Amino acid sequence: MRFTSPLIRGSFLAREKRFTIHVRLDDGREVAAHTNNTGRMRGCLAPHCPIWLSAAANPARKLPWTLELVETTDETGPGIAAGVLVGVNTARANDLAVEAIGGGMVPGLDPTWQLRREVPYGRQGSRADILLTGPDNRRAWVEVKNVSLVENGHARFPDAPTARGRKHLEELATMVAAGDRAVLLFCVQRGDADSAGPADDIDPDYGVLLRSAMAVGVEVHALGMDVDTAGIVPARLLQVIVANR
Repeated sequence: MRFTSPLIRGSFLAREKRFTIHVRLDDGREVAAHTNNTGRMRGCLAPHCPIWLSAAANPARKLPWTLELVETTDETGPGIAAGVLVGVNTARANDLAVEAIGGGMVPGLDPTWQLRREVPYGRQGSRADILLTGPDNRRAWVEVKNVSLVENGHARFPDAPTARGRKHLEELATMVAAGDRAVLLFCVQRGDADSAGPADDIDPDYGVLLRSAMAVGVEVHALGMDVDTAGIVPARLLQVIVANR
């Protein structure tokens, strides 16, 4: 995935509520930018850390900038490597997952199967990020989770309690019970992770549900990305570790 236009560099000033951040651009202007990342961005945002914005396709949008990348610093937190570019635009994760599936990177997901996105499924009014349909109407339901928190080389999800994430695990387990395949795919938008798993200290219920879902047949995979200011590329499979750390 390549950015369609050059990103604009600045430094982080403050976050206002959930969807707005304040930025000082390198040219000295102070602007407000949109972020679609509803997590806390723990392990990413720190005072005055470098960030990169993209320009909105619609120039009339209320906030004409979107937060794309954050660079970690020595002040980001314990166990966090400095100088790492992190993709924090959660809307990119599904595109990266589709790219990885199409490239045959995800075990067991056949790139020749028909791929559809945002397909209704489950019992709780959910929409699957991806549905793959193969011969004889065999189906694989895929939920994609954007991961931005990495500590000591281990990617952790979620970075804040997530009722939505827990619901998706229940939906995936329901699809396995119905005879389909179901896959949870962690999309780690940074290059310093070698493993991934649940953040039990942040959302212990999510960790419990993840292990229960795996026990009934939900498959879990994790992808690490190469990230630079030109784009983000699926680069490697990460080891999935679900034991409580």
